[in-house]
Parts: sequence; structure tokens; C-alpha cells
Amino acid sequence: MERRDLLKRLTGWCAAAALPASARAAPPAALKKTEAEWKKLVSPAAYAVLFEHGTERAGSSPLNAEKRPGTYVCAACHLPLFDAAHKYESGTGWPSFWQPLPEAVGTQTDFKLIVPRTEYHCARCGGHQGHVFSDGPPPTGKRYCNNGVALAFVPQGQTLPPLRT
Repeated sequence: MERRDLLKRLTGWCAAAALPASARAAPPAALKKTEAEWKKLVSPAAYAVLFEHGTERAGSSPLNAEKRPGTYVCAACHLPLFDAAHKYESGTGWPSFWQPLPEAVGTQTDFKLIVPRTEYHCARCGGHQGHVFSDGPPPTGKRYCNNGVALAFVPQGQTLPPLRT
């Protein structure tokens, strides 16, 4: 391990230890699959975001322009994560929501850019969705900035896909 990587990790551990336990709790991972199993179920781009914590290029997701009522589900396990009524145009180039569905996401602190950010994941499979920021609209003031490739949209009136097992 290089000295720089060691320093980044130590800084991250120290900062995480200073946070309250509720802020650093990892999301539950009720559905576990191997790397090979997930790679058979999702696209390479989705796998890179969901399970390697990648980020898609801003403005690249067709879901950013989606305006119909419906439900956004995790692209990996199909857990419903967001109601389309909670989506708004943030101007960031990624689908953004002001609140997730109850019990749908878990959070943890991310130190990849040195500055701590709140990363959120699907509460069921642990798939990385995006980051939450405190610059969103009322009533929550939150912006759940989501990678579109980590989501699937189900228009209102269509049956939600069954949860993957």
C-alpha cells in the first residue's frame, strides 16, 4: 500500500469514528450474490456503478428526462426505491429525488474525494445508487443524486418486476 493510500484511509477512519453511529451505519444487505451472478443479471455499465461504486457520465441517462408517474426500482434486485412524484430537475445531469421510499436505502460515509460525502445504497442488495446532498428542495432539503443506470423505471399502471432472489 502506498503512503498516500494509507493516509487517505487513516483520515477516513478517524473522520468516520467521529460521526454518530447512525450516520456511519452500513445499509443492510439482505440479498447477496456473487460477482458472476450479478454480472449475468445487469449490464456492464450497471455493474460498474452498482457494485464497483462507479459514476455514469452526467446527462447520459434517459431517466433524467423521464417525467411520467411511476416507480424507480433498483436495477439489480428490483426493490422500489423512489416514487416519481419525488423526482425533480436538479440541473446536475443525473436523476434527482428529494426523498426515497421508506426503508429503501441505506447510507454510509464516502471519503473517495477526501471530503466526506453521504453515499446511499439499495437497502436490499447493497447496490450503490448515488450520493445525497443537502441542497435539495423543500420539504426535505435533500438531493438524492442517482446514477440512472442503477435504476429501472416502471410507469404507473404497470406491474413492478418481482424482487430478484
